[in-house]
Amino acid sequence: QVQLVESGGGLVQAGGSLRLSCAASGRTFSGYTMGWFRQTPGKEREFVARITWTGGSTYYGDSVKGRFTISRDKAKSTVSLQMSSLKSEDTAVYYCAAALGPRYNYWGQGTQVTVSS
Repeated sequence: QVQLVESGGGLVQAGGSLRLSCAASGRTFSGYTMGWFRQTPGKEREFVARITWTGGSTYYGDSVKGRFTISRDKAKSTVSLQMSSLKSEDTAVYYCAAALGPRYNYWGQGTQVTVSS
């Protein structure tokens, strides 16, 4: 059974940095796309970034481009999201997800990121 467990969330001042990690287990993720999404109350879930497990190709949402970096460590089976130059509008619950094909089939429980201004 696939499990995605996020960690690394917390409180940070605007302009600061934070690194989120997602521990992925339950299968090999070759061929999967791993993504990060975020959501705030009353808003739709927003795409943040994604990376292909095999080739490491990355893609970012416009709101985080140039500030966030997604990476994966095959040996540790983790996906990370390095967040820099954080803004108050980055405050959200961040979710890790895995997709085999066009839809994300597996989701983590989320980790809260709060950016104070």
